[in-house]
Order: sequence, then C-alpha cells, then structure tokens
Amino acid sequence: MRFLYQRALMILGLVGLANASLAQLTIQGTVYDASKKNPVADVRVENSSGKFTTTDSTGKYKIAVSEKDSLTYTYLNKSTLKFAVSAIANPLSFDISLHIAIPSIYKTLKEVMVYSRTYQQDSIENRQSYADVYNFRKPTIRTSISPDGMVGADVNEIINMFRFKRNKYLKAFQARLEKQEQERFVEYRFNKNFVRRTTQLKGAELDSFMVKYLPSYEFASTADEVTFHRYVLNASYQFKIYLLRQQAKKPIP
Repeated sequence: MRFLYQRALMILGLVGLANASLAQLTIQGTVYDASKKNPVADVRVENSSGKFTTTDSTGKYKIAVSEKDSLTYTYLNKSTLKFAVSAIANPLSFDISLHIAIPSIYKTLKEVMVYSRTYQQDSIENRQSYADVYNFRKPTIRTSISPDGMVGADVNEIINMFRFKRNKYLKAFQARLEKQEQERFVEYRFNKNFVRRTTQLKGAELDSFMVKYLPSYEFASTADEVTFHRYVLNASYQFKIYLLRQQAKKPIP
C-alpha cells in the first residue's frame, strides 16, 4: 500500500513538472522608437515573475515566460503598460515601439539619380581623349594653302615622314587602343550577369565558361541579339556535357 502511495506521488510530480515545462514560453522581438524604424538598445524587458533581460544594439531581445506572465518594457526609468503573454499572437516576433525618438545613423535622401555609363559613352570619351592617336595616319606628301591663298607642299607632313620612331610609336599605340576598345566591347556584350542568367552557371564554373567561350570581336560586333543569345545557350550545353565527362573521369574514392 505504501509502495502504491509513493508511486502515485511520483507520477503526480512528473505530471506537474511536464505541465510546468509545457507552460514555459519564449518571447522574442525588437523594440523600436516612435518612428518604428530605429531600434532601441538597453531597454529592460521584465516578466511578472521577476526575470528580465535587455535589448541589444539592434533592439532585439529574448526572454523566458509562462502563460500567466505579463511583460513590461522600461527605458530611462519609464515603463510601458503590461502586455499579457496569453494575448501575444506571435511569441517569436513580438515587436513594440516606444514613444521616444532615437537618432538614426542612417538618413533618407529625398531623391537620388544614378546614371549608368554605357559602353558607347566610354568609347566616345576614350576616342576624344586620344584623338591624336586614333586619327593618326601615315605621313605623306600633301598640299596645303597658305593664308595668302598660295598652294604648296605641307612642310609638316614632309618633316613627319622622316620621324620614323614617332610614326612607329603612334601606329603601335593606335593599334593597342583599338584592340583594347574591341576587348571592352566583347566584355560589355559577353558580361557575367547576362551569361549567368542565360546559362544558370555560378562560381568557378561560370568563370571557366567565360574564359573558354569568350567570343571574338568580329562575332560580338556583327551578331544580332537572337544569334548571340543562341551562341551562349548552345555553348552552355556543350560546357555542361564537358563537365559531366570530366566528373566521370574522376576516380571514385
């Protein structure tokens, strides 16, 4: 009989502990100022059982409560009304705002206009900056008209004909500028964002694809949108088959 009595007490105790654990809840959320935008740090969050915590630098808090508890929020010795835990619909995101103003480290600009430079704008500006080089042509005998209307040979052109180092340098510089302009055009058209959207490749695979299937300037400058898009798409199919074959060649560990 005594054994049955002790066992009954033990069962009741376990049931009580289970009920108590089930009644424990966690309330968490963020405390904002009156604007409902700026988080408030160092707010004391206290339940009716005497347990408390404080909000962090981002206004967030987390506190353990029971179903019968209520919460108060205290900032600079001023407390809010009590919030009954049983009335909180979403315990994992219980955000509140206090009737105070907190200076924000961010400011909202009235209007910001962002202009994206195009390849054409960069190209025009580059050609204007290096106009002498882009317009360079091999010196030859040309005629010129003097202020008094006399026609004669262009002396400067004759002098430049014998400036071999200058002419060689300008010709090489012109070729280099034109090659850079062509490379920038290919990069402008065969850019990562476009290729990523078309092929769905990412990371190292995308980088490898960009190198392996970089189109020539002649193709990039003459292909229409449909042809260029088809080229990238077909290249991606070939590349994915290549990746599968490479994967199949790897030894199984």
